[in-house]
Amino acid sequence: MLPRERRRRNWLDRLSERDRLLILSVVVGMLAGFAAVLLTGLIHLIRHFLTSWFSTDAHYALYLVYPGAGMLLSLLLVRFLIKDDIGHGVTKVLVAVSKNESRIKAHNTWSSLLTSALTIGFGGSVGAEAPIVYTGAAIGSNFARLWGLSYRNMTILLGAGAAAAVAGIFKAPLAGVLFTLEILMFNISMSSIMPVLFATVSATVVTYIFNGQSPFFQCTITAFAMRNLPFYVILGVVSGLFSLYFLRMTLWMEDRMALRRNPFLKWLCCAVGLGVLIFLFPPLYGEGYESLIPLLNGASGSPEGTSILGTLLQGEWMVPLFFLLVALFKVVSMTLTNAGGGVGGTFGPTLVVGGFVGFTVARTINLVSPDMVPEQNFVLVGMAGLMAGVMQAPMTAIFLIAEITGGYGLFLPLITTSVVSFGVMRIFEQYSIYSKRIAKAGELLTHDSDQSVLTLLKTTDLIEKDFVPVAIDATLGEFVNVISVSNRNIFPVTDSKGRFQGFVSLESVRSDMFRTELYDKKHVYNYVRSAPEYVHEDEDMKSVMRKFETTEAWSLPVVGAERSYVGFVSKSRIFTAYRDELRKLSSE
Repeated sequence: MLPRERRRRNWLDRLSERDRLLILSVVVGMLAGFAAVLLTGLIHLIRHFLTSWFSTDAHYALYLVYPGAGMLLSLLLVRFLIKDDIGHGVTKVLVAVSKNESRIKAHNTWSSLLTSALTIGFGGSVGAEAPIVYTGAAIGSNFARLWGLSYRNMTILLGAGAAAAVAGIFKAPLAGVLFTLEILMFNISMSSIMPVLFATVSATVVTYIFNGQSPFFQCTITAFAMRNLPFYVILGVVSGLFSLYFLRMTLWMEDRMALRRNPFLKWLCCAVGLGVLIFLFPPLYGEGYESLIPLLNGASGSPEGTSILGTLLQGEWMVPLFFLLVALFKVVSMTLTNAGGGVGGTFGPTLVVGGFVGFTVARTINLVSPDMVPEQNFVLVGMAGLMAGVMQAPMTAIFLIAEITGGYGLFLPLITTSVVSFGVMRIFEQYSIYSKRIAKAGELLTHDSDQSVLTLLKTTDLIEKDFVPVAIDATLGEFVNVISVSNRNIFPVTDSKGRFQGFVSLESVRSDMFRTELYDKKHVYNYVRSAPEYVHEDEDMKSVMRKFETTEAWSLPVVGAERSYVGFVSKSRIFTAYRDELRKLSSE
């Protein structure tokens, strides 16, 4: 070991792991904040380079081409340079926590950032938030691994990096903490929340230095009036139903697009479809925040002149219809962007769709009864309502929208709409858009201690390998010799290739084991019994527990490839490991 490395190691050894975690949380927060600044800067730089020179209407036809070009560039980078699936960033973070021991590959510290900048900068209809969350989580995971943190503290630092990314891109430290608590982490204790707080504050400070302290959205809101509370309840119901559409349409389209195996043919179909949608509905271009800002400041929201379709939709009732269509097709354009090779998330589109839904509801109310509700307030609250439903995270929705808009005076309508939307969505869907697929696969860590502990347990760690195998054609005499050196009363039976054939219990052979005249006449296959079920090495613990419940067995054999014998897993071993893991969770 070199002298410099030895000095660093000695310095680290003098620090407890807890101290290392706190120091690293500040470093990770600063890096995640800088990554957020870099991503937003790259998106604006690319967009300025592509569109700042537009001078005639003919140039605007490039809006049809740009998104597809950005998707293609991202597709080529992912396919030939990165060579890894980096889409659905928040879902990937959840999988890393629950299945990969919170380990995220090192390239994710930059790959999602670069490809999402190209996708969104060229006009892809997705958000930058999920990629930056993946980037922040990757920074936390890799720093934890580099500095030798345990799995539990690696998970905390991963969550701190993700929280810092949200705080950095939105200038919203509290929302970053709540995002990690509600969506990413499981059973985090108050002592474990300190690194997350340190990280979000560090990231926000970095963003303030580079981008100033003004809110993410500049908006004008009016004072809340109690008479409008029923209308916010209506907005909550509409947001909940729209959240259901958002989730199911996204997953349905992803499943349909996944059937196309040729990535370049898929890109072509998605690029054409996205181009047509943007041609008809220009607010679908890019993240869509540019279309929200006028609505947040009380603009009329007239679609006239924005596109051919907008010009045709003349009349006061056509305004809410236009924005309702934009909200509906934003979900489609987002899915086309991701399916076509682009890299982006659903976080940003959720906010945009929520804003359009809020505006549509408010304008409809005002058309029925003029000047009844402030439309800009409904745009703002609608963003929270859809986030609460789609992401199943009402607390994050309430405080994020308050922080990024300065709308603290609307806490009551924010809470009302978010809670109603969340409740309506929960009637139809138990999981969020991020967790639904992995929950089906049984790989989701939740805030439920039982479910979390079962997911944390690994079958490979619970296999007992001190059972002595016996050949299926061995004589009784040979089997008795095996019994004499074993401490177990169950004996796995294998064939000449090591494949599991069944087992023999000591009880079944007890009556013959002292009859020496049978030692050469009887063989193991005379006593072998079939196992009621097999457990595979990589099988998740929920599936293993279902097999125990179905068979009512106390031990089950574990097999590998081609049914090769590995060992046994027992209920007692699982219960012991379960209690140990639950004790760790409870002791923090």
